[in-house]
Amino acid sequence: MVKLQGQVALITGGTKGIGFGVAEALMAQGVHVAITGRTQESVDEAAKKLNESGNDFATAIGLQADVRDFESMRNAVKLVLDNFKKLNIVIANAGLGHFAPVHELSLRQWNETIDTNLTGAFYTLKAAIGQLVKNKGYYITISSLAGTNFFANGSAYNASKFGLTGFTQSVMLDLREHGVKVSTIMPGSVSTHFNGNAPDDSGAWKIQIEDLGQMVVDLLRMHPRTLPSKIEVRPSQPPSK
Repeated sequence: MVKLQGQVALITGGTKGIGFGVAEALMAQGVHVAITGRTQESVDEAAKKLNESGNDFATAIGLQADVRDFESMRNAVKLVLDNFKKLNIVIANAGLGHFAPVHELSLRQWNETIDTNLTGAFYTLKAAIGQLVKNKGYYITISSLAGTNFFANGSAYNASKFGLTGFTQSVMLDLREHGVKVSTIMPGSVSTHFNGNAPDDSGAWKIQIEDLGQMVVDLLRMHPRTLPSKIEVRPSQPPSK
């Protein structure tokens, strides 16, 4: 079984939701985590919560970084190395969504969606790829079932997630010969604050962030000879329509 304690992970968009849930799950395994967010206040607050979880074997740090800016991500990787001296795991989780009929979708909304959800994953990988190859690490993207199922009002979001799924699968073929494992996780409905939602008991039927955290841990602990490269995950019992 793969030993995770002492490894180091960089998680983009790690201040809340899926990214925060993944950080919690990794720290429970003794993995040091660096989480990114767009404001120093948000990453400091989230890192403080993670460090107060009582895990004596792992540390969390917060890094202000914007995945839409390559130099920002390159600096984030540098700070990870300054703090932890290595980088083994990269989780490209940062994402957002703008939903509107295409004739109402603004240029800003289109560009922000593509730049964050798709180009941001590329910049994150590009900034970290040297460390991943050096350490035979793992790169995981958080895509969506919207990356294979299109819907009305979703032209920007669908395009970004279809692109992210394809990008990750191609990267998987590029990097496995270098000993780097690559997977994409494609969740359906998740109980998070995404798109202005407020998680509460009414969303108990949805996938929970701790479920996705456990999924990431399971991927990382998989025998090195085996690679689940694309995982679709859905709520097992959605409400009846």
